[in-house]
Amino acid sequence: MPNNPTAVFDRAMELLLAKDMAGFIALFAEDAVLEIPFAPPGQPRRVAGRAELHDYLINYPDLLDVREIRDRTVHETRDPEVIVVEFVASGLVVPTGQPYEVRYIAVLTIRDGQLVRYRDYWDPIAAQELLGGGLVQS
Repeated sequence: MPNNPTAVFDRAMELLLAKDMAGFIALFAEDAVLEIPFAPPGQPRRVAGRAELHDYLINYPDLLDVREIRDRTVHETRDPEVIVVEFVASGLVVPTGQPYEVRYIAVLTIRDGQLVRYRDYWDPIAAQELLGGGLVQS
């Protein structure tokens, strides 16, 4: 398992593109936290622990078929365990077949090769328009 924060992020994106959600979820520590600060009402803003992450993320490929991650820029911070990553994810919205493209900023804390905190910043209005009001839920 990669230990460098950038390598862990890159591995996470490889697994996401491969639709290997079990592998993606396994990158998270048992007590990891996923924060979604801009989640719209009715959607979780915080998912804690690998079991909850599993329930939240396992069916992600049934909603979004992510086919490309591009325009990736990694910003290192003074804390060697924390990186900020800007990227664009694109693909298809599975239920509608419509194209999907959203810009993200993620703040990741990686300790001992595992994600311990993932703050996911994306445009909730664009996501709701793409997904017809239904965001990622299992």
